[in-house]
Amino acid sequence: MELSRRTFTALAGTAALGLALAGSGGAATGTHGPRSAPTGPPPPPPSADGRRHRVGFDRYSLLVDGRRLVLWSGEVHPFRLPSPSLWRDVLQKLRAHGHNAVSVPVPWNYHSPAPGTHDFTGVRDLHLFLSMAAEERLYVILRPGPYIGADVDAGGLPGWLTAVEGTARTADPEYLRHVDEWLSAVNAIAVRHLFTAGGGTVLLYQFEDGSDVPADDPAGRAYLDHLYAKVRADRIDVPLFHADGYVGERGAGPRKAPGFRAGAAGGAADAWGGAASGGKGYAEVRRARGAAHERRDYLTHLADGVTVHNVRMAFGGTSWGWLPAPGVYTSYDHGAPIDEARRPTPELAPLQQLGHLVRTVPDLARLDAAAEVRAEDERLKVRHLANPDTDAQVYVVRNDSAEQVTSLLPDTGVAVPVTVGPRDAKLLTAGLQLGRRKLAFTTAQPMLSMTAGRQDIAVFAGRPGETAQVALDCDTQPITNRLDDEPAWSYDRGRLNIVVPLGPGGLSRVLVEGGDTDTPMVLLFADDATALRLWPYETPSGSLLVYGPALLRSATLRGATVHLVGDVVGETGLEVWAPRGITGVTWNGQPVRTRLSRAGSLVMEGLMPGAPAVPLPAPAGWRRREENPESEPDFDDSAWTAADRTSSPSTTPVPEDGPVLFADDYGFHYGDVWYRGRFEDTRGIESVSLSYSTGTQGLLMAWLDGRPLGTHRMPVPDEDTAGKGTWTATAAFDVPKKLRERGRHVLSVLVRPMQHDGDERGTERHPHKAARGLVSVGFEGGSRTVDWRIQGAAAPDRVRGPLNNGGLYGEREGWHLPGHDDREWRAVDLPRADRRQGVTWYRTGFRLDVAADLDASIGLTLEDDPERAYRVQIFLNGWNLGQYINDVGPQHTFVLPNGILRTRGANTLALAVLSDGTTPAGPRDVRLTLLGAARGGIPVEAVDSPGR
Repeated sequence: MELSRRTFTALAGTAALGLALAGSGGAATGTHGPRSAPTGPPPPPPSADGRRHRVGFDRYSLLVDGRRLVLWSGEVHPFRLPSPSLWRDVLQKLRAHGHNAVSVPVPWNYHSPAPGTHDFTGVRDLHLFLSMAAEERLYVILRPGPYIGADVDAGGLPGWLTAVEGTARTADPEYLRHVDEWLSAVNAIAVRHLFTAGGGTVLLYQFEDGSDVPADDPAGRAYLDHLYAKVRADRIDVPLFHADGYVGERGAGPRKAPGFRAGAAGGAADAWGGAASGGKGYAEVRRARGAAHERRDYLTHLADGVTVHNVRMAFGGTSWGWLPAPGVYTSYDHGAPIDEARRPTPELAPLQQLGHLVRTVPDLARLDAAAEVRAEDERLKVRHLANPDTDAQVYVVRNDSAEQVTSLLPDTGVAVPVTVGPRDAKLLTAGLQLGRRKLAFTTAQPMLSMTAGRQDIAVFAGRPGETAQVALDCDTQPITNRLDDEPAWSYDRGRLNIVVPLGPGGLSRVLVEGGDTDTPMVLLFADDATALRLWPYETPSGSLLVYGPALLRSATLRGATVHLVGDVVGETGLEVWAPRGITGVTWNGQPVRTRLSRAGSLVMEGLMPGAPAVPLPAPAGWRRREENPESEPDFDDSAWTAADRTSSPSTTPVPEDGPVLFADDYGFHYGDVWYRGRFEDTRGIESVSLSYSTGTQGLLMAWLDGRPLGTHRMPVPDEDTAGKGTWTATAAFDVPKKLRERGRHVLSVLVRPMQHDGDERGTERHPHKAARGLVSVGFEGGSRTVDWRIQGAAAPDRVRGPLNNGGLYGEREGWHLPGHDDREWRAVDLPRADRRQGVTWYRTGFRLDVAADLDASIGLTLEDDPERAYRVQIFLNGWNLGQYINDVGPQHTFVLPNGILRTRGANTLALAVLSDGTTPAGPRDVRLTLLGAARGGIPVEAVDSPGR
């Protein structure tokens, strides 16, 4: 569990450091600046503009250069999308869907293969990601840990840290020495991207993650004090925070700060077997935590005064290689608003509507609790807030019942009944200034307010089938034109009333002219699906609004033409409300014929075509080769490491009769580990017992003198054990009578340790140090002295990093890499039904020819009889993109990210199949699956995928 899912209410500034004084033109953080910033326009979208900026806060919101900012952030893990080109795709989708910030954790283990070594190249290029975020005009919340949680191996602590002295996440000097090296490396990059200095858009910085540190825990406070001092010493001058808001300012009393939600739940992680999803995977997580659930949560946060809001996750991605924490499988889709294949989902509706609302309606940045309001139907709970500057009234109406509720809201100014769906919520306003007109009340949620060209625009959104009612205060009756069939209007005693059914016909338009102002206003009404096709965009020459396509990525004004870039999925029209003087439109570089509508928009004549079909080849031409020669008695293991240590820094006790067999102690931190033990004389030995320790779904296989003894697997977790990070068991195997003889014998053991525990819910202070691999060996019928040797992964892949490869023979020999000569492998067809304990490899190649202007997301799907017990590691062009367990699941489709996947060229697919020999083992069905396609996308550069 990421404990930063709590609501946190404090940020820290740098008052003690005196980095700048008011009026000096330098950067400043904390509560410097005006004591009470008035309600007004937010700061412009951020960029790396080279200027100094002031960042502060008060109890209402962040203050950027004296302007109030509601931070609406979504968390993205670049390390879960190993294709840097695609980072821009996700960032553009975040911004387009209403986010103005991105939260970025930086996992220590991903960047540090060894003590003092830090790699920020290739898919680990943090500088590149931060530069992209600035180019896409997003603020950044940087989270470099050193512990980040995030459902990654050991919570982000590096594997090598398990085998060194020192207690993690404490003020232990040995641990802090390594921490300081890590933070120095990260901060040297971060300091170049600070918004305060104009080098980038890093606005907030979180050190550590996880549980609160009690005030009476001096050791815990000393640790946080050290991190705080280190970060400040590295010239990080933006506001800092920790999970409980503690910031290390000695002697400082409570600081008034805005409401902070560092980890608003956007979906949930799922465990092996699908404990959280009922075995149905992330599609069920997304269904259970749909748009209504998200809307209810996020509106409640807003009512609680939260104006620094971060959604975990906005895009989950893939826990490729050996990256994931023990409890989660390869997909980290998370049920997030943007799915693992980078496709927008309906869950984006509440995020987009609220994000654009808080960005374009400044009243929401400064709200106080106001007089209590009760609905006539008590199933609706109402939170009443008001802006002290503008007197705008805000009502968050929540329905926790399982039924739709319609009720009057007395004493709100909302003069008609309001409908809220089951387990849903709605934000209503009264007395709100929209452009040059005043909103009396609405039963539909405002989505945005803007000016485009010579007219004001206001958008209202709601659920399909609802009826939106909007009332404007108008002392003088205006000229009102309904521009679509659905709206109806009336004017009575100084109030213009508009009624619109939502859903039929898509967007509904009403034009209001004259009356109290000469500035026309266009009122737009949309249901959730329609609202997801509305794209506001700010340019130096003014704002514009685009309706129709699946995504607007950018808009550039040159002369009298606006050049739009974006995506189209299905056939669609295009409508643009543009700044003054714009008479022409292009879409993705092509001119668009338009006409001027009565709503003041430029409307495309005809329709843009949707994305075409994407034919995918069927993988064929398979070649097969068996491995695990390590199980044979005459295998040469002389170059292996002798497992002869007698003590360990692990929290797992070393058996009294030793030696230490823990994989980490010998430098093997990720992937499979082989053991070979030599001993004399098996006479009288009836069985061998192997105790081992792994993460979730670990397993052990054993051979004696090349004969399989059997396989032991950790159980599939249920709801009660899904969060269990370390599993231990003892596997007992009978020794065949024919092997009970005098002479030298070799016991070969393969352990799949899975990952290190990083979950702090356990009682262990440093769970990442629990052993992985073999713990001890025992013999029934006599004792034997065993000389052990151990072998895991070879040196880390210089491009793919330490988390890509494990210790299988084929991995050590490069069988997964492009260019490996497999001509001597046996040609086979799928499906296969082998019955063999051990590892078998399958390789093939395939070519793709996806059109250059098409963004096609492609996955690999594996399916077989669920009674067959085997698992598969999937390698595409040498990249370990996931682990499939056929009889556990729930994942069957694995995303192949473009860049690693050559969508216009040749690809190498390798499958390492690990089977226990108890059932026939596949693979059976292996096919490419189209997960989505859009005409548009972003240019994708090939990710370096070296071969032998």
